[in-house]
Amino acid sequence: MFYFYKMKKSYFNWSSGKDSSLALYKVLQEKKYSVEKLITNVNKDYQRVSMHGLHESLLIAQADSIGIPLEKIEFPANVTMDLYNQKMKEKTAELKSLGLETAIFGDIFLEDLRNYRDTKLQEVGITGVYPLWKNNTKELLREFLNLGFKTITVCVNAKKLGEEFVGRIIDENFINDLPNDVDVCGENGEFHTFCYDGPIFKKPIKFSIGEKVLKSYTLNDDDSDNCHQNKEEENNKNYDTSFWYCDLKLINE
Repeated sequence: MFYFYKMKKSYFNWSSGKDSSLALYKVLQEKKYSVEKLITNVNKDYQRVSMHGLHESLLIAQADSIGIPLEKIEFPANVTMDLYNQKMKEKTAELKSLGLETAIFGDIFLEDLRNYRDTKLQEVGITGVYPLWKNNTKELLREFLNLGFKTITVCVNAKKLGEEFVGRIIDENFINDLPNDVDVCGENGEFHTFCYDGPIFKKPIKFSIGEKVLKSYTLNDDDSDNCHQNKEEENNKNYDTSFWYCDLKLINE
């Protein structure tokens, strides 16, 4: 007698970076979840991926190469937590109505962030799945590179890393150059990446490297506008207010 396992219809919270790429690879290999959509938050004022600063043309090229439909959730440049929560709840409820019961993330060890995500997902009856959760970040990065993935830094936290770390391919030299207090996967927000080649892509995404820019931001002083519950993080309000960005430009073939 044969039993056929029905994969759970899911959507993937796609950041465009290395952790998302490795998590998606693992999910596709496992064949437990059917990934119906890639969902990405985009700054509608600048057409760039939130936090990463990556132009959406490269994001679209990624999705085309992966072969999974992309849906963008657009936010204004100065988004409040209330607006963010409202739009995310509307989108997750819509996805739930389409039969997507699982949301997949590339998070590794940030407990507060996972608790926040799970709480919001439970409001609409969706379950969060975290394929990389609590794995050793050094081992994850080695696995990522050994699988043939290629990635470049597009944003670094200026408090933790200098200009020389943005616009760099992640390889052994990059790993060796990182300060001791920086996680090798940048899980604390030290850096963000763009993954442009690897086993989930039908073909690599070609791009040119543009200018590097330092941008500074002002944090909202309203404690209610904060998804973190860690008091040490809350008290350190200057942690991530300045970032180095490297502009990548898609090369159309």
